[in-house]
Amino acid sequence: MIVAENVIKKFASSLHGELIRPGAEHYEEARRVWNEMIDRKPLMIVRCRGTQDVVQAVSFARDHGVPLSVRGGGHGVSGTAICEGGLVVDLSSMNGVQVDPGRRIATAEGGATWRDLDRATQAHGLATTGGIVSDTGIAGLTLGGGFGILMRKHGLACDNLLEAEIVTADGRIRKASATEEPDLFWAIRGGGGNFGVVTSFTYRIHPVGRILWGPIIHPVDRAGDVLRHYQKFMEGAPDELQAYGAFLFGPDGSPVVAIVPAWIGPVEEGLRVLRPLREFGPPIADLVQEIAYTDHRAIFDAAYQRGFRNYWKSNMLDSLTDGAIEALAGEFAKAPSKAAGTGIALEALGGAVARVKPDDTAFAHRGAAYSVIITTAWKDPSGDATSRAWVRGVWEALRPFAPQGVYVNYMQEEADEGEGRVRAAYGAKYERLAALKGKYDPGNLFHSTQNIRPT
Repeated sequence: MIVAENVIKKFASSLHGELIRPGAEHYEEARRVWNEMIDRKPLMIVRCRGTQDVVQAVSFARDHGVPLSVRGGGHGVSGTAICEGGLVVDLSSMNGVQVDPGRRIATAEGGATWRDLDRATQAHGLATTGGIVSDTGIAGLTLGGGFGILMRKHGLACDNLLEAEIVTADGRIRKASATEEPDLFWAIRGGGGNFGVVTSFTYRIHPVGRILWGPIIHPVDRAGDVLRHYQKFMEGAPDELQAYGAFLFGPDGSPVVAIVPAWIGPVEEGLRVLRPLREFGPPIADLVQEIAYTDHRAIFDAAYQRGFRNYWKSNMLDSLTDGAIEALAGEFAKAPSKAAGTGIALEALGGAVARVKPDDTAFAHRGAAYSVIITTAWKDPSGDATSRAWVRGVWEALRPFAPQGVYVNYMQEEADEGEGRVRAAYGAKYERLAALKGKYDPGNLFHSTQNIRPT
């Protein structure tokens, strides 16, 4: 694919933002993303200053047959924010947030991170469901569904989306909401980045003050008892409680199993509700404490920091069976890396997530009890094969106990996952999504994500 130099210069002069090309001072920095395994070299990176720059970039890529990708926070493990030899629509400079505390809504530009959004909303004691790592972009997380510690009380991030501004493949700026372009609004709430570049998101926000949060740590050889207790406890847990089960490594490198609760209701009530979790065992350490809502991300920011190579696999679970627990415990013992980002985590769904009608959004996994994510992080490229093999080994051992569903935001790129896994991410919604893809992006311009092919 060759584009004439004079055409590129004319395109650059039409932008309010910056066109970054190979050899430019900031090119190497601009093409890096969170996952150090990703080493792609785009033809150009458009660092947009506003929606009109996005229109220009989308139109240029479409008209000249240039591969296109979209970068929000750049935190996706798949690295699909950066395309090889194509054009990257970089929204990172578009990160403004406006909050209307009276109406309890917040509008954020498409390049904002959860740190940007939370900083603005928490100034008013408000928040919406968002990621557990602060520099994750709001865009990718919301479009894929949007897990976070508030989801059992307030629903997924996409359930709190009221309106979006989106530039579609034809270069049009559209508003999508329950009353405008409702089909498009349905599709972007769980259908990923397949339908255009979302330049702003308007969310419903909720009162969220100080929370109870922290790991309750047990010896790894007690994993069966601990996780069975965790599952039974979560079956009757109130919506104000989110809790994670996790296999991880302690600061000294020793393997442990932990329950990590997050209580977002009144603190005194939370202390009562959490007592059975905290007293079981007993644990070797109980680090539950009262903290500010935004402080819960500190440990996750440390565990999933930039500068590491990362590989993940994931599945949905209908229940946490003894077979699944044994598979996870047995495979965790084989982990090749003891970096903070290596482990296995269970995220409890249910609550408000499950009460949304299945057909109300494109998110396909309302009935799942848990999402399980297997992650590893390492520094040396020579560890790539070993690290990937361990993650895939855990995933294969878990498959007999797991349905085919998977949370799209935890997936690798399609070349690694396969088309069948992409379809599993969208589940029964795939055919409707494919038809809408045919309406809004018939040429499949937005194909760099976990792609829905247009019909």
